[in-house]
Amino acid sequence: MTTSLGLLLLALACLAPISAAAGPRRGDMAARDAWMRERLQGEALPFSFALGGARFVDLAPAWRLTRKRERLDGGRTRQTRTWTDDRTGLEVRCVAVAYNDFPTVEWTVTVRNGGASDSPMIDGLQALDDHLCPPPGAEVTLHRFVGSPCRENDYQPLEEPLAPGSERRVTAAGGRPTSSDLCYFALDWRTGGAILALGWPGQWAATMAREADGRIRLVAGQEKTHLVLHPGEQIRTPLAVLQFRQGGDWVDGQNTWRRWMTTHNLPRPGGKPVPTHYGGCFGNPLPRAEEEIRQIDAYLTDGVTPDYWFIDAGWYPCSGAWPNVGTWEPDPERFPRGLREVADHLHAKGIKFIVWFEPERVAAGTWLAENRPQWVLGGKAGGLTNMGDPEARAWIIERVDKLLREGGIDVYRGDYNVDPLPYWQSADAPDRVGWTENAYVTGFLAFWDELLRRHPDLYIDTCASGGRRNDLETLRRSVPLLRSDWAVLAFNEAGAIGQQAQTYGISFWIPYHGTGAPSGDPYVMRSSYCPAFRLGWDAANAQRDPALLRKTVAECRAIAPTMLADYYPLTPYSLLRTDWMAWQYHDPKSGEGTVQAFRRPECGTDTLTVRLRGLKPGATYLVEDLDGAPERRLTGKALMQDGLTLRVERAPGSAVLRYRPKQEPRPARRN
Repeated sequence: MTTSLGLLLLALACLAPISAAAGPRRGDMAARDAWMRERLQGEALPFSFALGGARFVDLAPAWRLTRKRERLDGGRTRQTRTWTDDRTGLEVRCVAVAYNDFPTVEWTVTVRNGGASDSPMIDGLQALDDHLCPPPGAEVTLHRFVGSPCRENDYQPLEEPLAPGSERRVTAAGGRPTSSDLCYFALDWRTGGAILALGWPGQWAATMAREADGRIRLVAGQEKTHLVLHPGEQIRTPLAVLQFRQGGDWVDGQNTWRRWMTTHNLPRPGGKPVPTHYGGCFGNPLPRAEEEIRQIDAYLTDGVTPDYWFIDAGWYPCSGAWPNVGTWEPDPERFPRGLREVADHLHAKGIKFIVWFEPERVAAGTWLAENRPQWVLGGKAGGLTNMGDPEARAWIIERVDKLLREGGIDVYRGDYNVDPLPYWQSADAPDRVGWTENAYVTGFLAFWDELLRRHPDLYIDTCASGGRRNDLETLRRSVPLLRSDWAVLAFNEAGAIGQQAQTYGISFWIPYHGTGAPSGDPYVMRSSYCPAFRLGWDAANAQRDPALLRKTVAECRAIAPTMLADYYPLTPYSLLRTDWMAWQYHDPKSGEGTVQAFRRPECGTDTLTVRLRGLKPGATYLVEDLDGAPERRLTGKALMQDGLTLRVERAPGSAVLRYRPKQEPRPARRN
């Protein structure tokens, strides 16, 4: 970005109004459009790589350039630029999509060898290589987040100053994109900011460097590429996304992001957004049809009908251990009539069926390892199904498609309990570094796309050891119903703190997410409320509390729709047992919202005052305490300036409040 563009952004920031509710401002859209004029319509490039030792940006002027612009729908416009070297047949294509209702732009770059011989060496293909220009002297803060490494602090927000001369490099770990860190970043300065996000279910890297002149250089893409392309081959970059903000604060920018996520990215099975829901499951590592049906009926006897029922790992022949994956057929002993027996029982009662799969991992001795070792990165010893192999991918598509149809399965739960990077790297030749990963990632996305094409009402749950594959490309095709495996390891009061903290962090980026909860007191169960909430308890246990189950499920269902609206943290992030933690969900269209607050076990004060956001100052709001305290009437101004005082007498304890604007009577018409 040039200095002139930086000055333009500063001028736009001065004109942009600051509002309580997040949303695109004129300055937001103007900043995005100014960036696009320079990087997607002019001669500048937002990406970079070297070809035969020369920078592509220097080669491009000599290549034949074609442009195409098309309106995809009411909300999106696509611009395609294609550079072709007629001498070698090489082609570079940048496809960018601008959102007409959000200050957001995205793009991918594809390099294809249309010639008759190998390409020159392609080095360092980066989806993004560009500069942002904060105002001169501005203090810049980088907001980044822990991924899901299966710890209490999964999704923890991290805040770091980005001073001139400093840089921060962040990478994926082991090839799963959100295993260690999220591939979503927010840069904030006093008058504005920007969001950078990547869609790449593989090994990515991103560097944010503050240069001596104050500019921020952003470089992001697949971590390593050093390869030649054989004739007919192509590779692509990760999906890169930039969102611009002028005015407001960084939380306003996050709510613009959340709105964009739910409007343009949340999967829509059957043409409708994935619904918020309550689900049930029985955690037997070796499930049996009769036991699943017995558990389902026990839930119904208790007066709760789940929206979805999960069968997790182990329904296939697995020699006594669920990780024995690679033979994809129902175990004939435990499911003598196949998965359809359970599906029919569920569907007769209005419940949908979720079934776990993990076709990318292969154990030794299973059907794939024994019969198709050439498809496995690791061979007969087991390892990783090579999704970049067209034959292997075609077999997986047909096999899963058949299981979905024959089993009456409504939701495909895709797990991924293996770090793929060592397998990818070991398969690469010295002049093909990054090829196996690139082919695998594009093959994996093609696999899911084909399942969704064949099953328009299907949706996909991305599990990946709980939250380790939550990049943007994956989330356009799926939702994470289990955001972290840590939930499974900490089904207790101590685990409630981690659940609260994970909701606090993940909600900045991923509006739709799920987790599991144990049966317990309301504090423990409320700590796990999510758009996709489920209990993994034994419904046949005589110690269970059906009344608490009914109350909890009804309460979560009541507030779940607001969980997809705007999100405001009301307290600092904390894992301490001595603290309160609270947040707010607010729907700017209806004016309704929810406040959740938690007084932790060693917290010495029984009251907390929180200042709400996003309300209309002159409106009157009715505030309902779901624990039965009298309804309160407060103005938006009072709730935002003086705050809402919450009282929780016992520690640990919790509060859930709903609010809505009071409907004033319309004045009578005069005759």
